[in-house]
Amino acid sequence: MSSIRPLIPLLLAAGILLGGNGLQSTLIALRSAQEGFSASDIGLMGTFYFAGFLLGCLAITRIMKAVGHIRAFSALAAIASVGTLLLVLVLDPVMWCAVRFAGGFCFAGLFTIVESWLNSGVTNKDRARVLAVYRMVDTGSVTSAQFLIPVFGAGGFTIFAIMSIMITLSLVPVSLGDRSNPTPPEEVKLDLARVWRISPLGCFGCIAVGVTNSAFRTLSPVYAEQIGMSVADVVTFVSVGIFGGAIIQYPLGYLSDRWDRRRVLLLTTCCAMLSALALVFIAGSNPLLNFIIIFIFGCFAMPLYSLSAAHSNDRADTGEFVLINAALMLFYSFGAIGGPFAASTVMQYFGPSALFVFSATVYAIFIAVILYRMQARSGVPVGKRGRFIALLRTSTVFARLARRNGDSDGPGSA
Repeated sequence: MSSIRPLIPLLLAAGILLGGNGLQSTLIALRSAQEGFSASDIGLMGTFYFAGFLLGCLAITRIMKAVGHIRAFSALAAIASVGTLLLVLVLDPVMWCAVRFAGGFCFAGLFTIVESWLNSGVTNKDRARVLAVYRMVDTGSVTSAQFLIPVFGAGGFTIFAIMSIMITLSLVPVSLGDRSNPTPPEEVKLDLARVWRISPLGCFGCIAVGVTNSAFRTLSPVYAEQIGMSVADVVTFVSVGIFGGAIIQYPLGYLSDRWDRRRVLLLTTCCAMLSALALVFIAGSNPLLNFIIIFIFGCFAMPLYSLSAAHSNDRADTGEFVLINAALMLFYSFGAIGGPFAASTVMQYFGPSALFVFSATVYAIFIAVILYRMQARSGVPVGKRGRFIALLRTSTVFARLARRNGDSDGPGSA
């Protein structure tokens, strides 16, 4: 524990940021619906957020090299905090899209800074422990922050002020908790074509998961609100789905280490598709049924990214873990840019349940791709498979923090 103690301020800052970002995603959807914004407007905001996020992932290393970790963190946190207040001062869809784009850029940078800082401060023997703590911080902060909405309400100024305060407070542990200013990481060297050649299925899986998961995070509050749920029920609905994905990842990963991962991917995707259809045809407007089925949906939909990444890494050469996962993060972002707007357009024409019809359709396409790849290429023998690692989609630098023993982290590794 003593070796992790110096990292506590960074983990605290990460928890505040993760909670604030998760809260903002749900609140914006709810408040937009209250203000009369259309479903396509809300989906477009999600698209702008992920476009900003992708740009932030690509630009942040240069910013860190120019001004260092602390100054970069301070500038991005300040912009994100100001943007949060602008959301309530200017109630206009165009302004909200612009703010969400800036927010995506800022949060991508903030998560990259925290994770590169953690990576520089953790030793190999403590890496697994720090990752476990970081994942608990992620799940705990994102789910618990949601319940600030029913406490303070989605209307008015107060909840936006609280979000701004949370983002601003993340500056305190970063500024005072660690006087070091580590060397910025090397820029992520990307070879998307090469990674696609290594594992077309893994890349396609990350794109598909980007489409469906971004649509869920952006529009699930809209779905829940439109079928008549209260504000408390809406945040419970979102939180239950996120929590389900967090607790089932490791059992699925353990199974995939022993089976052909494509079989586990196939089984998991089928379950995600069936649970999405159950939300459409069985859950109706019953809150309890929706909570139960969205929990099941989250259990199978959320781990698909890590399972796809694990399959890709099984095909990679030694030392390519960071390269592969940085590229997969961008493939995910490509899908995430298109997912919210496409799903919201369908919702606007066919109603709230169309969100999960849309997701089920994407899963059906992914199932067809899995079956095709299983016929086109033999599986990876058990002895050549790497160990499953649950990956967060917070930045391209997370792959460095989560890298396996034997994988390099030098200039040429990312």
